[in-house]
Amino acid sequence: MKYLVTGGAGFIGSHLTDALIARGDSVICLDNLSTGNSHNIEHLVGNPSFEFISGSILDVGLVDSVVARVDHVLHFAAAVGVFTIVDKPLESLVTNLRGTENILEAAHKHGAEVLIASSSEVYGKNGGGPLNEESDRIVGSPLKSRWSYSEAKAIDESMAYFYYQEKRLAVRLVRFFNTVGPRQVGHYGMVVPRFVSAALAKEPLTVYGSGSQSRCFCHVYDAVAGVLAVIDSDATLGEVFNIGNDDEITIEDLAREVIEQTGSSSVIEKVLYEKAYAPGFEDMQRRIPDITKIKRTVGWSPKRDLSVIISDIAEFLRTAH
Repeated sequence: MKYLVTGGAGFIGSHLTDALIARGDSVICLDNLSTGNSHNIEHLVGNPSFEFISGSILDVGLVDSVVARVDHVLHFAAAVGVFTIVDKPLESLVTNLRGTENILEAAHKHGAEVLIASSSEVYGKNGGGPLNEESDRIVGSPLKSRWSYSEAKAIDESMAYFYYQEKRLAVRLVRFFNTVGPRQVGHYGMVVPRFVSAALAKEPLTVYGSGSQSRCFCHVYDAVAGVLAVIDSDATLGEVFNIGNDDEITIEDLAREVIEQTGSSSVIEKVLYEKAYAPGFEDMQRRIPDITKIKRTVGWSPKRDLSVIISDIAEFLRTAH
């Protein structure tokens, strides 16, 4: 099969590109390198199964011409990270909404199948038990930039789903819960590489708020395996699936785990949210995925635990410098 991976030089997109090529597919990577990194794909340059196109998903003509050449579109290009969303809310909204609309329209025109990469951010501040695909969204004011990413991703999902319902476009949706691993960088607000990087440098690990907020972290290799399982199954058409690990840990315990596993002398420093973000910043206390649906439908579940994640990120950071 021939795939277009938008955002293919990004963290998840580049690993997905590697996996597709490794199994014999060919990939066109479309990326404007705003948050992606050419280092993530440099090992593929010269591979006959790989083509890189520097460009934006906002370029309607470019998107149309590239989608016309492929069987599947895996749409991963987006404005990412809490810092990016809070600092540049308008640019982020335009990229995430208009970009997805361009992809869906081109895919419908040319008969390509589409997978839309969404996010657990769609649940907003719903801090209840494990969140399943039907769980309610709870978001703050639409005037708070913090929730603009959640809004955009929810609209992306709705748009894709109604293309499936009304226009019979072959659409699949996945929601990622805190995907982490090699190639991820900390300066967009990603907590695990930020902690590991600080620990390796023997600098303080900054924990925002009380540190009692909890998350679940999924290794990117597991997440990519989940995506492949979803796109390879006819049973997933028109459906949305959570992709994540349901092993929960508080952010303060995560910091301790990173320090211990890396053998670091770093200390933990707690910082008020107001000092890290704009006043009135809202976060969710708990976010844990219910992955029953994807297990039942395609038999996927994560295989790597937090210790493997920390080890792989640490190894990547050591060799990257």
